[in-house]
Amino acid sequence: MKFEHLIEVNDLANPLQNPLTREELWFGLLCRAEDARAFLPGLEACHIIERSETHLLRDLDFGNAVIRDRVTFQPMNWICFESEANEQHAGGSLRITIEEPQDGAFFLRFQYRTTLPEGTGDEDGQYAGFVRSAYHQSDIDTVRVIRMIAESSQLQ
Repeated sequence: MKFEHLIEVNDLANPLQNPLTREELWFGLLCRAEDARAFLPGLEACHIIERSETHLLRDLDFGNAVIRDRVTFQPMNWICFESEANEQHAGGSLRITIEEPQDGAFFLRFQYRTTLPEGTGDEDGQYAGFVRSAYHQSDIDTVRVIRMIAESSQLQ
């Protein structure tokens, strides 16, 4: 299954919303790479196995399952999480890209690729719809957590 959507980060028409900068967005995405516990419910530990200037190799420990993934990134632009398939997990990828169609109007584009069927049959279609909805909610939560990180950084 392939799935993508945009999440608006800064609503420039909303004067009550504190706009995030590209740097704050990027820092939040790096936090998700370094220790994803605040972003992934049920994650017990995140162990970095290997690191370079453009990638991380990590093990995500969910208690009853450990998922190994590789995180690659182009600083300030995009980050990609590619999980390996194992007995407990089918594998897949998520790429998050920072988009700025006009100054300060930031969006995050989430692009998923999984081994799940596209959902052409009734049952498959309902399951794929459920998964898309869960991904969408998780991505809204990602922006919420990034906002919390940015606000806590401003307080220090």
